Amino acid sequence: MSRTTGKLYIAARVAGVALFLAGVSACTKIDKFHGYAPTNEDLTEVMIGQTTKDEVISRFGPPMSEGALANNAVYYASSQFVHYGAFAPEEVDRQIVAIRFDANNVTRDVARYTLQDGKVVALDRRVTEDGINDVTVLGQLLGALGRVDAGAFLGDE
Repeated sequence: MSRTTGKLYIAARVAGVALFLAGVSACTKIDKFHGYAPTNEDLTEVMIGQTTKDEVISRFGPPMSEGALANNAVYYASSQFVHYGAFAPEEVDRQIVAIRFDANNVTRDVARYTLQDGKVVALDRRVTEDGINDVTVLGQLLGALGRVDAGAFLGDE
């Protein structure tokens, strides 16, 4: 075996090992956490009929969302995603805590929703019609030929 062949053989082995290690590390599981939802132990401090909205916000921080128009409530949400290599992240856990208040901003209800409680919602898609009913570009051009005014070309007004 010549000296050049031996160096190529070693370089190919090193490249193969590096490629294998890169492939294995690319498939490593990555956990991502988003948001914050109070635990059940934290929620024991919220007393129905006694704790005010300001006390809840000062205890748990600013909510993810507030339902000011439809209902007087605050929402805290957290999610956990698992990501493997080049694949899309998959949501494996979701916690949503809804704390509702009465007209006096006193706690009325506390509810926890999980990923299993979620439902697929079909949204009503509203699209404005363009007014062109299956007319091709060629059809539009030919239809415009009959509307041409010769006086516009000759400069007559």
